[in-house]
Amino acid sequence: MRTVNAAGLDIGDDAPPRIMGVLNVSKESPYKPSVFNDPGEAAEYVDTELIDQGADIVDIGLESANKKFEVLSAVGELERLETALDVVDSVSGDAVFSIETRYHEVAEAAIEGGFDMVNDICGFADPEMPRVCEEYDVAVAKMASPPDLERPGAIEDVDDIYDALELNGFTDKTILDPAFGGWSEEKTTEDDRETFRRLREFRGYGRPLLVSINRKNFLREVAGRDTEDALSVSLAATAMAVERGAHVVRTHDVAETRDAALIGRAFTRERVRESGELDVEELDVTAVGEASRHLDRLGVDDGVAAESVVRPVEFAGVSRDERATLDAAAREAGVTLVAGDEGGRLLLVGTPGGYARLQGAVGDTTPALETALERLPMA
Repeated sequence: MRTVNAAGLDIGDDAPPRIMGVLNVSKESPYKPSVFNDPGEAAEYVDTELIDQGADIVDIGLESANKKFEVLSAVGELERLETALDVVDSVSGDAVFSIETRYHEVAEAAIEGGFDMVNDICGFADPEMPRVCEEYDVAVAKMASPPDLERPGAIEDVDDIYDALELNGFTDKTILDPAFGGWSEEKTTEDDRETFRRLREFRGYGRPLLVSINRKNFLREVAGRDTEDALSVSLAATAMAVERGAHVVRTHDVAETRDAALIGRAFTRERVRESGELDVEELDVTAVGEASRHLDRLGVDDGVAAESVVRPVEFAGVSRDERATLDAAAREAGVTLVAGDEGGRLLLVGTPGGYARLQGAVGDTTPALETALERLPMA
């Protein structure tokens, strides 16, 4: 996993989880406490409510990306940029300042005016964006998005997120954002939950991850909370996201999110093994899809992905004859079978590929065992 340096701030596995606080200079933005059009008031908010509360990065948005509003042109964003630049000049605290935009012209103007980082919500749909970020050597968060400057993050199928993240390549300082939220009419809260379940897969790119999950619908819906009462679900998800590999958490609730991220970090398994001159890292892989992404990154045939993850399974209620059938098939399939002392319990230890072979090796058996074998984890 590479570490990205954003104006002196390290982002990656070897660094603490970074908190990205949010300021908006767009009247359309739905979270009104973070919306300002007076630079002095905005700077005070950044100092007291973001930086003093633990924000490492301050992300300033010029417009709402909500699908209900018309998209601003680059000229429209540039008109609002003046306010954002005044804010950066007025802040007394120390943080990395990120400009949220989809246009390379706006990014370039912001960087020249004092911004340190770019948050591209259209994921390099503007093909000049990576050139600008490389030319100025700035970190850039790249959100998965269709190749359309008016449709940020409108991707429903999780598998399609990978093509979106790869759009127009990466810079050396790219941070990946798989995109959560209601960016389109077609994208559902279940789509977001599936993306969250598979968050570890995106580590396969070997690049830091950013998540923006603060008070999002896909979390609120689980607990039946409205936006005002959704802090608790955001914090639970934050700890889980960091444990699953997120490096930057974008939020309006800085102090609380910082604490939740630190809890997630404290219970994240240490995966780097010191070995002298050679780097050794245990990959964060719990499913075939995650293994496949790492193999893709290494340019290796992902045909071995199904043999890369061990999935222990416990059976109960197995008869003596069924156990004998399983024992013989397990030997043929390369699956380890361990029998318990009572209750027909036994443990199978194998890879998804091994379980697929096990199904084929069993042959004729009881309906109960046949049904149980169909439920073995093969993904």
